[in-house]
Amino acid sequence: MQKKWWHGKVAYQIYPKSFLDTTGSGTGDLRGIISKLDYLKDLGVDIIWLSPCYCSPLADQGYDISDYYNIDPRFGTMEDMDTLLAEAKKRDMYILMDLVVNHCSDEHPWFQQALTDPDGKYGRYFYMEDAVDGHAPNNWRSYFGGSCWEPIPGTDKYYFHAFHKKQPDLNWENPEVREEIYRMMNWWLEKGLAGFRIDAIINIKKALPFTKYNYPADRPDGLVRVTRMLDDAVGVTDFLNEMRDHTFAKYDAFSVGEVFNEKKEDLPAFIGDDGCFSTMFDFNETIFGVSEKGWYDSTHITPEDYKECVFRSQKNAEGIGFLSNIIENHDEPRGVSRYIPAEDLSDTSKKLLATIQFMLKGLPFIYQGQEIGMENFPFTSIDQVNDINTRDEYEVALKAGLSPEEALAAVSYYSRDNARTPFQWNDSPNAGFTDGTPWLPVNPNYQSINAQAQIGNPDSVFSFYQKLISLRKDPAYAETIIYGVLEPYMADTKGLMAFYRRGEAQTLLVLANFQKEEQAVSLPAPYKNVICNNYDTVAFAPGSSERCPSQIQLKSYQAVVLEL
Repeated sequence: MQKKWWHGKVAYQIYPKSFLDTTGSGTGDLRGIISKLDYLKDLGVDIIWLSPCYCSPLADQGYDISDYYNIDPRFGTMEDMDTLLAEAKKRDMYILMDLVVNHCSDEHPWFQQALTDPDGKYGRYFYMEDAVDGHAPNNWRSYFGGSCWEPIPGTDKYYFHAFHKKQPDLNWENPEVREEIYRMMNWWLEKGLAGFRIDAIINIKKALPFTKYNYPADRPDGLVRVTRMLDDAVGVTDFLNEMRDHTFAKYDAFSVGEVFNEKKEDLPAFIGDDGCFSTMFDFNETIFGVSEKGWYDSTHITPEDYKECVFRSQKNAEGIGFLSNIIENHDEPRGVSRYIPAEDLSDTSKKLLATIQFMLKGLPFIYQGQEIGMENFPFTSIDQVNDINTRDEYEVALKAGLSPEEALAAVSYYSRDNARTPFQWNDSPNAGFTDGTPWLPVNPNYQSINAQAQIGNPDSVFSFYQKLISLRKDPAYAETIIYGVLEPYMADTKGLMAFYRRGEAQTLLVLANFQKEEQAVSLPAPYKNVICNNYDTVAFAPGSSERCPSQIQLKSYQAVVLEL
């Protein structure tokens, strides 16, 4: 593997709308981010990924962009962005922005012009197709529910949208569209951006012609999930390699792809030394248990499932490239509420999950609030939900026969709004996020879970994240943690997630007791040092001792990292 400047870094995702409001509008802004750069620096963050803050009508919270060259006034100005870039550079920090180019907003000038002349230049920037016998060209269902096809008023044509109807897909088959996108990307990279997180990018290649790919319906609505077409959409890496060569390669820029449905044989093309991305997110755990019927029918992940998913991803990527490891992001519920049984949720178990993430091979991405252990929101009504995806899944559950109470419980577990509630800075009103009315309700547990209460507290979740980041950057261990091979240990032992990190001259062993009950774990060899521990001490099992440590007695949700 070629060593890159970003390999030893730690990344942090900011959802600007929910990070910090400095104007009293109830919406977070760029000035709020600037004011907290020192907070992030003290945590140990190097790379900051901003979810979209471009101009947008916010049909999908900014992932529907109406102007790629300007900042939405809700978040500030381009001068604020320039200040953020400059202030980050002073602190040796790097800024990434979201690259949302599978689609744009229906309020983008390109689409507005396309509507006036669907057969003209800008009509070819999108997928505008003739009706087939008076109906849509095929039966694909969008990610947010309903048909992927929307009628164009005054015509017998439809336009395609894989996501919301206000997010028309851009036609990547058109070289003019690709050139426009590359021009925009290079404009941002020239401005000082370090790179991009690349949204929904696997969708840019469609199975064409559309009319050929009517698939058997997978729900009573007669439609089929749009992801079904990805099996027949061949050649996406041709587009992605062209994008890399026209943009990232010129600037040694960082790129992290949001790629679902990838196959093991595709990994070299995506993240190999000559891959189209620097890295890609590991979503193996987040897609576990997904049901074609909807969220209400999905299977909740267990610690054993989590272990299997992680180890499979790590095995597939070994010797090929770097994964980006997450516990949560803006599209997922809070990881601690997802991967830890509700009855076992505590600071200790949160630290165990953090230990696993940071000791995996790959680039760790922290999502805002993860470092203080923020949890899912206790929804009591669907009226509290803003997210369009959650609202659609709620209706799907009701149509399947669930009661309103059952439907709410089903979608609350997965709702994207869990991660979008305002950051909990302190125990003052609105958790210190805003002096106004927050755009989304603040989690009522902010008085006990907030940054101010944890900073400087050596036993806090925040301080533990600081320790993990320091360990990753410690010259004594960095080479092994960053580049060492990951090898599972005692993988068949229930309630234990354990693995080696083997470097050229060093071996580390991670032992995580992923259960409430204590358990004794045999050691493969004596250890030199305990380099990380979410308890104060390490206990030895009966018949073992510190002089001859053949077994360790792991306490409830204890996680230790040993140098063998």
